[in-house]
Amino acid sequence: MEPRESRAVTNRWPLISGIVALVVAVSLGGLIAARNSGSPLGVDLGWLDAMLNYRSDALDALSLFLDWLGGGIVGIFVVPIVTVIVLCLLRRMWAALYYLIAAIASAGAVQLLKGLYLRPRPEDIMVVADVGSFPSGHVANAATIAVTLGIIVGRTWVWAAGAVYTVLMMVARTYLGAHWISDTVGGLLVGAGVAIIVWAPFAARIAAERERLSNRPAVTRTSE
Repeated sequence: MEPRESRAVTNRWPLISGIVALVVAVSLGGLIAARNSGSPLGVDLGWLDAMLNYRSDALDALSLFLDWLGGGIVGIFVVPIVTVIVLCLLRRMWAALYYLIAAIASAGAVQLLKGLYLRPRPEDIMVVADVGSFPSGHVANAATIAVTLGIIVGRTWVWAAGAVYTVLMMVARTYLGAHWISDTVGGLLVGAGVAIIVWAPFAARIAAERERLSNRPAVTRTSE
């Protein structure tokens, strides 16, 4: 029987949905950039005000941890390298290649859009950040991880954990004043869109690889 993922790719829905997500992200960034050089939207200001009212030592610590985990050397290099190594040790070579390409493509798309729009960040920022607020690289990274691992593992709990992680990252980035809420929406669309597009040509191989490993006979011990 043909794997379900292979049939999905034949119908081309992953490619179409991923492209739509990227088009929406690019369009959102363009609309924001055309509006007074990237000035915040009403929802951006309202959300930031709400975040400022909830600042506390505990939430500061959680948000700063997510800032460390999702960006810099850890988020850009350590997490992807460790993930690829683990997948290779599990003999998921196609999955490892898919994850690596998706992670690189997502980061590249984020940097391209940041340089294109050069949106100013909020003034009340608690961390050091690079130039360009739209889209959020931390959120794009989180969404890419959530979608790729959800596809690779194929378990509901992985999708749920990925969704929670992505939402927490969106909240943390706005809590720290590193991004407007619309930046995080753009990051979500870019990260998920890229992960789905890259999955399309790998879908059949990843499905076959997972099926092969799941059908591998268990090793039994014989008593001497």
